[in-house]
Amino acid sequence: MAPPSSPLTNPRSDRVKAVRALSRRSVRDKAGRFLVEGPQSVREVVRHRPELVLDLYLTADAAARYAEVVEAARAADLYVHEVSDEVLAAMSETPTPQGLTAVCRVPGASLDDVLSGSPRLLVLLTNVRDPGNAGTVIRGADAAGADAVLVSDASVDVLSPKVVRSTAGSLFHLPVVTGLPVEATIDRLREAGIRVLAADGAGTVLLPDVDLAPSHAWVMGNEAWGLEESVRARCDEVVRVPIHGKAESLNLAMAATVCLYASAAAQRG
Repeated sequence: MAPPSSPLTNPRSDRVKAVRALSRRSVRDKAGRFLVEGPQSVREVVRHRPELVLDLYLTADAAARYAEVVEAARAADLYVHEVSDEVLAAMSETPTPQGLTAVCRVPGASLDDVLSGSPRLLVLLTNVRDPGNAGTVIRGADAAGADAVLVSDASVDVLSPKVVRSTAGSLFHLPVVTGLPVEATIDRLREAGIRVLAADGAGTVLLPDVDLAPSHAWVMGNEAWGLEESVRARCDEVVRVPIHGKAESLNLAMAATVCLYASAAAQRG
């Protein structure tokens, strides 16, 4: 759609306040919308999931610098609005916006949808609270060719601006199912014939010794305390990433990436 005849210049307008309010989870949940900020994430949602985009806001400088994003948005018949730098700053959660912000619908994805596709590689995040870790795991799962990321009901909101930015656009490349009860989800995966592997420092099986060729799901725990015993007991195996040097452990995102790439190597050769 054509942009307004003149740029939006009032940072205190109701429209600007409504966009900025989406940085709060309660508002996102009520509105069914979320913010996508920055050129990389905006480019990916326009390119891969244009049906989610309700409005695209960008400065004149960004319109010139990222002309391919604007062209793709217009080709998809999206609403494109030019705004002043002050308006974009007022809309954005980040203190240093990079010229583009999109308001998007919450994507719909369910566990049933994922399982109907006969997935070979999944990752389930349980009680993951750090936005950067959650986003990095989604990005790593995308890079490793995982079929979906599953997120527990006790984990961070993956549609928060910090998580969305840290996925670097991967949020729009694969299904991300949220709000899942952990133990019931593990049971569903096993009923579907998917082996469930807990990644935990307490594991007695080393990663190189696990057969990762069949369909399986990695279960990742909280950054500080790992996986609960009840969750580990529900999994088929508890797997430990070997530490060959003096490091005490790997952080969640790094351990998840190591496990996912081991799976990709086993399944893809």
